[in-house]
Amino acid sequence: MKGQITDFVHGLIMYDYILFGGVFFLFFLFIILAIVLRKKTGLSIFMILLSFLILSLGPTIGYSQMHQYLFKNSVSTISQNRLEFTPAIVVRGVLKNESELDFKSCEITASAFKTSKNGLKNFVYSLKTLKKASILEEYVAKGDTRAFKIIIEPFTYAKDYNISLKASCE
Repeated sequence: MKGQITDFVHGLIMYDYILFGGVFFLFFLFIILAIVLRKKTGLSIFMILLSFLILSLGPTIGYSQMHQYLFKNSVSTISQNRLEFTPAIVVRGVLKNESELDFKSCEITASAFKTSKNGLKNFVYSLKTLKKASILEEYVAKGDTRAFKIIIEPFTYAKDYNISLKASCE
């Protein structure tokens, strides 16, 4: 756990610090306004609740939305082939940097999961993957397109399955 927190802190960028500073500034601003307006009880309580809501939801929602905007990318599957003599699947795809920034690294993950004709079961199956495999692509310039290949092994599931791809870039 300590290692994950350390990795998260070391992975923060300047925009993250600006976001967290802005959240703390708004928190203290609303607390001070609530103290100043203490004679108006309803407004004061609303300000305090709003400040704690900003403090609790601001960093998490802001961080995820900001990183989706700053590190926008698209991953598409070109082909997926099941190997005959080896229990593995070869997934070929393309990663495209749609951001205005260059990526230092992108972790591309391919996940295999069961499928069903029932929509509800498909949702549940998508939450629990059968097998995952990841690769790391270094330095992807803005507007650049990079082809990749991921091998998911050992993969012994014999029924219908789907492969999903996602990329997390920094």
